[in-house]
This record gives sequence, C-alpha cells and structure tokens, in this order.
Amino acid sequence: MPREFQLFNLPAQFDLDPAALEQTYRQLAARFHPDKTATASAFEQKQAVMMAAAVNEAYRRLSRPLERAVLLLQAQGIQADSEERTAFDPEFLMQQMEWREELAAARAANSTERLAALDSQVAAEEARLLTKLSTAFRQADYAQAAELVPQGRFLDKIRQEIRAAL
Repeated sequence: MPREFQLFNLPAQFDLDPAALEQTYRQLAARFHPDKTATASAFEQKQAVMMAAAVNEAYRRLSRPLERAVLLLQAQGIQADSEERTAFDPEFLMQQMEWREELAAARAANSTERLAALDSQVAAEEARLLTKLSTAFRQADYAQAAELVPQGRFLDKIRQEIRAAL
C-alpha cells in the first residue's frame, strides 16, 4: 500500500471520498503542525516539520486524481509516466491538435468566450477520462489505467494553459 494512503489511513483505491480526505488532512495538519513543538527539543521540532511536509505532500498527491492513479499504479509495479507511454491513439492525437489550434486561435483573437468554451469542452473530456480511470481501477485493469494517465496529463496541461490565457 502506498505510504500516502497509510498516512491518511485510507484504503488504497482510486475512488476516495473528498470530504473524508479533507477532514483527515485537517486533523493530521493540526496534529503535526510545527507550532505545537515550539518549546520541544530541536529533534522533536525537526520531526514535526518533516511530518507536516509529509502530510502536505500526501494530501497533494491523494487529492489529485491523476497523482492518485500514479501512486496506485506504482504499487502494481507500473510506471504510468514513463516515456514509453507517450503514444496516443490517432483519435486522441487529432483531438489534441484541434484543441491546440483552437487555443491558439482564441488567444490570437483575445476571445474569452472561445477560451471558456474550450475549457468547458476539455473539462468534459477530463471528467469522462476520470470516469474511465475509476472503472479501470475497480476492474483491476491496470494496463488500461496506465494508458489513461498520460491522456489525463495532457488534458490537465491544456486546461492550465486555457486558464492562464483567461
């Protein structure tokens, strides 16, 4: 089981309850906050800082579905972000090119309406991908999950670029 799930005492699964994750994060962050050890020994203060950093990093990875997927795949001995996983099916490649062209055109036109429409379109595709990832993990189809992660990375990246342009 990945240590992030252990730290948060959560089952090692893709589908997590966001409210439970947030609640556990708040409890752990409060428990290991460095201010609580202000009068403790230097060793205890260092331990608190290290634990706070571990809690923050675990929360960051668990709260992001693609990061969570990578953790779960790593537990299966699969490197979802490896170079060999950069080949996409032709349909997805064509869609990428269309989105890139639309992003460039919307930027050139300085059109927030076009950017917002593109963001909505990509967000819908991202939601579909996360549903596919959830299904793949429930069915223990790790090969399928590993193929979806790079697509998710692309969708996440283009959404960041769209938001930056807005």
